[in-house]
Amino acid sequence: MVTAKKEMVVYCFDTLIAHYNGEQVPHPAFDDGHHPLFVTWKKVVNGGEPRLRGCIGSLAAQDLINGFRDYALTSALRDRRFSPIQAKELPSLECTVSILTDYETANDYLDWEVGTHGIIIEFSDPDYNTRRNATYLPEVAADEGWTKIEAIDSLIRKAGYNGPITESLRKSIKLTKYQSTLYTMKFSEYVSYVKETRGEAPSILGAKLRK
Repeated sequence: MVTAKKEMVVYCFDTLIAHYNGEQVPHPAFDDGHHPLFVTWKKVVNGGEPRLRGCIGSLAAQDLINGFRDYALTSALRDRRFSPIQAKELPSLECTVSILTDYETANDYLDWEVGTHGIIIEFSDPDYNTRRNATYLPEVAADEGWTKIEAIDSLIRKAGYNGPITESLRKSIKLTKYQSTLYTMKFSEYVSYVKETRGEAPSILGAKLRK
């Protein structure tokens, strides 16, 4: 089984920096394959806990090289919940790559474990006669300190449902649970890696960034 590793995070940072510089992305140092994946950017503000800055991916299998390249940019620049990440924010960023595994259809909306499973919910919106869906990665509920019901209710809202959340609505949910492997790297660690493997710090908009 393919697992997330540092070279994949390096490739995401490389991709974002190449975008700012208008350059080609360096060739990745990992093997290709096809797996569902996500790219998450967080930012440390005033020395506090990292705050979400963008997270987008695919629940369907993607070519890893193209997938990480595409979602590194999409999550950084086109997550509609946030303004695009700017080059000046790079020193405060950390990036996490996730490869999703072990999809299972749950017995009900409570048939999953906080901190172990990511969840995908699908349900019918009774107000608009439409299907809605959304997902949280395995680490989200644990990081937020949510119970299962709090996570489900938050995910219902994330899916775009604005009506009353009833037990009947929760029980109507089709839930798929999954697991993931992930790797997280801070920008300072990325800079150190590039110095060690390429002999110089990355260049951003013509200036060397060091931390």
